[in-house]
Amino acid sequence: MDRFDNSPETALDWYETGKPVALATVVQTWGSAPRRVGAQLVIAGDGRFEGSVSGGCVEGAVVVEALEAIEEGEARLLEFGVSDEDAFAVGLACGGTIRVLVEPIGSVLPESILSDLVAARAQREPVAYEVNIESGHRALQRDRYPERMRMDRSGFEEDAKTFVSVHNPPLRLIVVGAVHIAQALVPMARIAGYDPAIVDPRDAFATAARFPEETVLTDWPDEAVAKLGMDARTAVVLLTHDPKLDDPALEAALRAGVFYIGALGSNRTHAKRVTRMKEAGFSEGQISQIHGPVGLDIGAADPAEIAVSILAEMTAVLRGKA
Repeated sequence: MDRFDNSPETALDWYETGKPVALATVVQTWGSAPRRVGAQLVIAGDGRFEGSVSGGCVEGAVVVEALEAIEEGEARLLEFGVSDEDAFAVGLACGGTIRVLVEPIGSVLPESILSDLVAARAQREPVAYEVNIESGHRALQRDRYPERMRMDRSGFEEDAKTFVSVHNPPLRLIVVGAVHIAQALVPMARIAGYDPAIVDPRDAFATAARFPEETVLTDWPDEAVAKLGMDARTAVVLLTHDPKLDDPALEAALRAGVFYIGALGSNRTHAKRVTRMKEAGFSEGQISQIHGPVGLDIGAADPAEIAVSILAEMTAVLRGKA
Protein backbone atom coordinates (compact mmCIF):
# COMPACT_ATOMS: atom_id res chain seq x y z
CA MET A 1 0.00 0.00 0.00
CA ASP A 2 1.18 3.55 -0.60
CA ARG A 3 1.69 4.81 2.89
CA PHE A 4 -0.02 3.58 5.98
CA ASP A 5 -3.57 4.92 5.50
CA ASN A 6 -6.35 4.13 7.93
CA SER A 7 -8.98 2.59 5.67
CA PRO A 8 -9.25 -0.72 7.59
CA GLU A 9 -9.51 1.18 10.88
CA THR A 10 -12.19 3.48 9.47
CA ALA A 11 -14.16 0.53 8.07
CA LEU A 12 -14.10 -1.30 11.40
CA ASP A 13 -15.02 1.83 13.35
CA TRP A 14 -18.02 2.57 11.14
CA TYR A 15 -19.15 -1.06 11.16
CA GLU A 16 -18.94 -1.29 14.96
CA THR A 17 -21.20 1.75 15.28
CA GLY A 18 -23.91 -0.14 13.39
CA LYS A 19 -23.41 1.28 9.91
CA PRO A 20 -23.40 -1.01 6.85
CA VAL A 21 -19.94 -0.66 5.31
CA ALA A 22 -17.98 -1.85 2.29
CA LEU A 23 -14.25 -1.73 1.65
CA ALA A 24 -13.13 -1.13 -1.95
CA THR A 25 -9.56 -2.07 -2.91
CA VAL A 26 -7.58 -1.51 -6.12
CA VAL A 27 -6.53 -5.04 -7.10
CA GLN A 28 -5.02 -4.50 -10.55
CA THR A 29 -3.91 -1.64 -12.78
CA TRP A 30 -2.75 -1.06 -16.35
CA GLY A 31 -1.20 2.04 -17.82
CA SER A 32 -0.88 5.20 -15.76
CA ALA A 33 -3.50 4.26 -13.19
CA PRO A 34 -4.15 7.08 -10.69
CA ARG A 35 -3.63 4.89 -7.59
CA ARG A 36 -1.39 1.95 -6.75
CA VAL A 37 -2.61 -1.60 -6.23
CA GLY A 38 -3.75 -1.87 -2.61
CA ALA A 39 -5.24 1.65 -2.39
CA GLN A 40 -8.56 1.61 -0.55
CA LEU A 41 -11.86 3.44 -0.24
CA VAL A 42 -14.33 2.96 2.63
CA ILE A 43 -18.02 3.39 1.83
CA ALA A 44 -20.84 3.58 4.39
CA GLY A 45 -24.44 2.63 3.63
CA ASP A 46 -25.49 6.28 3.85
CA GLY A 47 -23.13 7.19 0.98
CA ARG A 48 -20.34 8.65 3.10
CA PHE A 49 -16.85 7.59 2.03
CA GLU A 50 -13.20 8.07 2.91
CA GLY A 51 -10.04 7.21 1.07
CA SER A 52 -9.36 6.93 -2.65
CA VAL A 53 -9.07 4.33 -5.38
CA SER A 54 -8.53 6.65 -8.34
CA GLY A 55 -7.69 10.11 -7.10
CA GLY A 56 -11.19 11.27 -8.03
CA CYS A 57 -11.77 9.73 -11.48
CA VAL A 58 -14.14 6.87 -10.61
CA GLU A 59 -14.95 7.29 -6.92
CA GLY A 60 -18.57 8.18 -7.68
CA ALA A 61 -19.13 5.00 -9.66
CA VAL A 62 -17.43 2.87 -7.01
CA VAL A 63 -19.66 4.36 -4.31
CA VAL A 64 -22.80 3.52 -6.32
CA GLU A 65 -21.60 -0.04 -6.89
CA ALA A 66 -20.61 -0.40 -3.24
CA LEU A 67 -24.05 0.69 -2.02
CA GLU A 68 -25.64 -1.95 -4.26
CA ALA A 69 -23.15 -4.56 -3.05
CA ILE A 70 -24.02 -3.73 0.56
CA GLU A 71 -27.72 -4.20 -0.21
CA GLU A 72 -27.09 -7.54 -1.93
CA GLY A 73 -24.46 -8.72 0.56
CA GLU A 74 -22.14 -9.80 -2.23
CA ALA A 75 -18.68 -8.88 -3.43
CA ARG A 76 -18.18 -7.07 -6.72
CA LEU A 77 -15.14 -6.95 -8.97
CA LEU A 78 -15.27 -3.75 -11.01
CA GLU A 79 -13.18 -2.58 -13.94
CA PHE A 80 -12.82 1.04 -15.04
CA GLY A 81 -11.01 2.71 -17.89
CA VAL A 82 -9.77 6.18 -16.95
CA SER A 83 -9.60 8.43 -19.99
CA ASP A 84 -6.69 10.74 -20.66
CA GLU A 85 -9.06 13.69 -20.20
CA ASP A 86 -10.26 12.49 -16.79
CA ALA A 87 -6.72 11.65 -15.72
CA PHE A 88 -5.50 15.12 -16.71
CA ALA A 89 -8.25 16.64 -14.57
CA VAL A 90 -6.74 15.05 -11.47
CA GLY A 91 -3.15 15.90 -12.36
CA LEU A 92 -2.01 12.86 -14.37
CA ALA A 93 -0.40 12.91 -17.79
CA CYS A 94 -2.47 10.02 -19.16
CA GLY A 95 -5.13 7.51 -18.17
CA GLY A 96 -5.23 3.81 -17.52
CA THR A 97 -7.38 0.94 -16.36
CA ILE A 98 -8.08 -0.24 -12.82
CA ARG A 99 -9.91 -3.17 -11.25
CA VAL A 100 -11.54 -2.61 -7.87
CA LEU A 101 -12.76 -5.30 -5.47
CA VAL A 102 -15.72 -4.23 -3.34
CA GLU A 103 -16.26 -6.24 -0.15
CA PRO A 104 -19.17 -5.53 2.19
CA ILE A 105 -18.10 -5.98 5.82
CA GLY A 106 -19.84 -8.83 7.63
CA SER A 107 -21.61 -10.48 4.71
CA VAL A 108 -18.45 -10.87 2.62
CA LEU A 109 -15.39 -9.74 4.58
CA PRO A 110 -15.79 -11.26 8.07
CA GLU A 111 -15.64 -8.78 10.91
CA SER A 112 -13.24 -11.13 12.70
CA ILE A 113 -10.69 -10.88 9.87
CA LEU A 114 -11.01 -7.11 9.73
CA SER A 115 -10.59 -6.86 13.51
CA ASP A 116 -7.49 -9.08 13.40
CA LEU A 117 -6.06 -6.96 10.58
CA VAL A 118 -6.61 -3.72 12.50
CA ALA A 119 -5.06 -5.26 15.65
CA ALA A 120 -2.00 -6.42 13.70
CA ARG A 121 -1.53 -2.98 12.19
CA ALA A 122 -1.79 -1.37 15.63
CA GLN A 123 0.95 -3.70 16.88
CA ARG A 124 3.20 -2.99 13.87
CA GLU A 125 2.89 -6.62 12.78
CA PRO A 126 3.33 -7.15 9.02
CA VAL A 127 0.38 -9.12 7.62
CA ALA A 128 -1.08 -9.95 4.22
CA TYR A 129 -4.80 -10.13 3.51
CA GLU A 130 -5.47 -12.93 1.03
CA VAL A 131 -8.67 -13.39 -0.97
CA ASN A 132 -9.52 -15.84 -3.74
CA ILE A 133 -11.89 -13.96 -6.03
CA GLU A 134 -13.40 -17.21 -7.37
CA SER A 135 -13.85 -19.31 -4.24
CA GLY A 136 -14.33 -16.39 -1.85
CA HIS A 137 -11.76 -17.79 0.60
CA ARG A 138 -10.34 -15.02 2.80
CA ALA A 139 -7.56 -15.14 5.39
CA LEU A 140 -4.74 -13.20 7.01
CA GLN A 141 -1.26 -14.57 6.32
CA ARG A 142 1.81 -13.71 8.37
CA ASP A 143 4.67 -15.71 6.81
CA ARG A 144 3.41 -16.76 3.40
CA TYR A 145 4.48 -13.93 1.08
CA PRO A 146 7.99 -12.79 2.12
CA GLU A 147 8.88 -11.28 -1.25
CA ARG A 148 5.67 -9.28 -1.47
CA MET A 149 6.10 -8.07 2.10
CA ARG A 150 9.70 -7.01 1.50
CA MET A 151 8.77 -5.17 -1.70
CA ASP A 152 5.50 -3.67 -0.31
CA ARG A 153 3.84 -5.08 -3.41
CA SER A 154 0.15 -6.00 -3.31
CA GLY A 155 -1.27 -7.89 -6.30
CA PHE A 156 -2.51 -11.10 -7.84
CA GLU A 157 -0.55 -14.32 -7.61
CA GLU A 158 0.29 -16.27 -10.77
CA ASP A 159 -3.04 -18.12 -10.60
CA ALA A 160 -4.78 -14.78 -11.36
CA LYS A 161 -7.33 -15.71 -8.69
CA THR A 162 -5.55 -15.01 -5.39
CA PHE A 163 -5.23 -11.35 -4.52
CA VAL A 164 -2.77 -10.43 -1.76
CA SER A 165 -3.01 -7.06 -0.01
CA VAL A 166 0.18 -6.19 1.85
CA HIS A 167 -0.19 -4.38 5.18
CA ASN A 168 3.25 -3.39 6.38
CA PRO A 169 3.80 -0.99 9.26
CA PRO A 170 5.29 2.36 8.24
CA LEU A 171 9.04 2.54 7.90
CA ARG A 172 10.96 4.15 10.75
CA LEU A 173 14.39 5.74 10.88
CA ILE A 174 16.31 6.28 14.10
CA VAL A 175 19.31 8.58 13.71
CA VAL A 176 21.82 8.62 16.55
CA GLY A 177 23.73 11.87 16.38
CA ALA A 178 22.04 15.21 15.69
CA VAL A 179 24.85 16.28 13.36
CA HIS A 180 24.91 18.11 10.02
CA ILE A 181 24.40 14.91 8.00
CA ALA A 182 21.29 14.17 10.08
CA GLN A 183 19.87 17.58 9.21
CA ALA A 184 20.00 16.59 5.53
CA LEU A 185 19.05 12.92 5.98
CA VAL A 186 15.92 13.38 8.10
CA PRO A 187 13.87 15.46 5.61
CA MET A 188 15.00 13.23 2.74
CA ALA A 189 13.90 10.14 4.65
CA ARG A 190 10.54 11.70 5.46
CA ILE A 191 9.94 12.35 1.76
CA ALA A 192 10.80 8.69 1.10
CA GLY A 193 8.10 7.56 3.54
CA TYR A 194 10.02 7.12 6.79
CA ASP A 195 8.92 8.28 10.22
CA PRO A 196 12.23 9.65 11.58
CA ALA A 197 13.47 10.26 15.11
CA ILE A 198 16.75 11.85 16.19
CA VAL A 199 18.61 10.74 19.31
CA ASP A 200 21.43 12.70 20.92
CA PRO A 201 22.02 13.40 24.64
CA ARG A 202 24.06 16.49 23.75
CA ASP A 203 21.72 19.43 24.25
CA ALA A 204 23.69 21.70 21.94
CA PHE A 205 23.06 19.32 19.02
CA ALA A 206 19.57 17.98 19.74
CA THR A 207 17.49 21.14 19.44
CA ALA A 208 14.14 21.91 17.90
CA ALA A 209 15.76 24.74 15.96
CA ARG A 210 18.08 22.29 14.20
CA PHE A 211 15.30 19.74 13.62
CA PRO A 212 12.02 21.67 13.42
CA GLU A 213 8.84 19.63 13.87
CA GLU A 214 10.77 16.35 14.25
CA THR A 215 10.94 13.87 17.11
CA VAL A 216 14.12 14.62 19.05
CA LEU A 217 15.13 12.60 22.13
CA THR A 218 17.93 13.72 24.45
CA ASP A 219 18.03 10.47 26.44
CA TRP A 220 21.06 8.23 26.39
CA PRO A 221 20.85 6.25 23.12
CA ASP A 222 20.03 2.84 24.61
CA GLU A 223 17.23 4.40 26.66
CA ALA A 224 15.96 6.37 23.67
CA VAL A 225 15.78 3.42 21.28
CA ALA A 226 14.00 1.42 23.97
CA LYS A 227 11.35 4.15 24.13
CA LEU A 228 11.03 4.34 20.36
CA GLY A 229 11.01 0.59 19.78
CA MET A 230 12.72 -1.20 16.91
CA ASP A 231 11.59 -3.97 14.55
CA ALA A 232 12.07 -5.32 11.02
CA ARG A 233 10.67 -2.09 9.52
CA THR A 234 13.25 0.09 11.30
CA ALA A 235 16.51 1.53 10.02
CA VAL A 236 19.18 2.77 12.44
CA VAL A 237 21.91 5.20 11.38
CA LEU A 238 24.78 6.03 13.73
CA LEU A 239 26.49 9.36 13.07
CA THR A 240 28.29 10.48 16.24
CA HIS A 241 31.72 8.88 15.74
CA ASP A 242 31.67 8.36 19.52
CA PRO A 243 31.49 4.71 20.71
CA LYS A 244 29.99 5.85 24.01
CA LEU A 245 26.96 7.12 22.09
CA ASP A 246 26.86 4.84 19.05
CA ASP A 247 27.57 1.47 20.66
CA PRO A 248 24.59 1.28 23.05
CA ALA A 249 22.19 1.94 20.17
CA LEU A 250 24.15 -0.37 17.88
CA GLU A 251 23.93 -3.27 20.31
CA ALA A 252 20.20 -2.70 20.76
CA ALA A 253 19.69 -2.60 16.99
CA LEU A 254 21.61 -5.85 16.47
CA ARG A 255 19.41 -7.57 19.04
CA ALA A 256 16.18 -6.12 17.62
CA GLY A 257 16.62 -7.40 14.05
CA VAL A 258 16.19 -4.05 12.29
CA PHE A 259 16.42 -4.19 8.50
CA TYR A 260 19.28 -1.70 8.20
CA ILE A 261 22.15 -0.52 10.38
CA GLY A 262 24.56 2.09 9.05
CA ALA A 263 27.50 3.54 10.94
CA LEU A 264 29.59 6.57 9.98
CA GLY A 265 33.36 6.30 10.03
CA SER A 266 36.38 5.14 8.07
CA ASN A 267 37.33 1.53 7.40
CA ARG A 268 39.72 1.73 10.34
CA THR A 269 36.97 3.08 12.60
CA HIS A 270 34.65 0.30 11.46
CA ALA A 271 37.29 -2.36 12.14
CA LYS A 272 37.50 -1.14 15.73
CA ARG A 273 33.69 -1.19 15.91
CA VAL A 274 33.64 -4.80 14.73
CA THR A 275 36.17 -5.74 17.41
CA ARG A 276 34.04 -4.12 20.11
CA MET A 277 30.92 -5.95 18.92
CA LYS A 278 32.77 -9.27 18.96
CA GLU A 279 33.91 -8.57 22.51
CA ALA A 280 30.27 -7.77 23.37
CA GLY A 281 29.31 -11.29 22.28
CA PHE A 282 27.79 -10.71 18.86
CA SER A 283 28.34 -13.27 16.10
CA GLU A 284 30.00 -12.59 12.76
CA GLY A 285 26.62 -12.99 11.10
CA GLN A 286 25.08 -10.30 13.29
CA ILE A 287 28.04 -7.96 12.87
CA SER A 288 27.94 -8.37 9.08
CA GLN A 289 24.59 -6.57 9.13
CA ILE A 290 26.36 -3.31 9.98
CA HIS A 291 26.99 -1.14 6.93
CA GLY A 292 30.19 0.69 7.65
CA PRO A 293 31.39 3.02 6.31
CA VAL A 294 27.74 4.02 5.92
CA GLY A 295 26.18 4.70 2.52
CA LEU A 296 26.74 3.65 -1.06
CA ASP A 297 30.05 4.68 -2.57
CA ILE A 298 28.91 7.51 -4.85
CA GLY A 299 31.82 9.81 -4.15
CA ALA A 300 29.78 11.88 -1.70
CA ALA A 301 31.69 14.97 -0.59
CA ASP A 302 29.39 16.96 1.68
CA PRO A 303 26.67 16.25 4.28
CA ALA A 304 23.79 16.38 1.78
CA GLU A 305 25.51 14.01 -0.63
CA ILE A 306 26.38 11.65 2.23
CA ALA A 307 22.72 11.71 3.25
CA VAL A 308 21.75 10.77 -0.32
CA SER A 309 24.20 7.84 -0.22
CA ILE A 310 22.77 6.66 3.11
CA LEU A 311 19.16 6.81 1.96
CA ALA A 312 20.10 5.03 -1.28
CA GLU A 313 21.76 2.23 0.68
CA MET A 314 18.78 1.94 3.03
CA THR A 315 16.51 1.59 0.00
CA ALA A 316 18.77 -0.99 -1.64
CA VAL A 317 18.82 -3.11 1.52
CA LEU A 318 15.06 -2.79 2.03
CA ARG A 319 14.35 -3.89 -1.55
CA GLY A 320 16.89 -6.71 -1.55
CA LYS A 321 19.40 -5.06 -3.87
CA ALA A 322 22.29 -4.88 -1.38
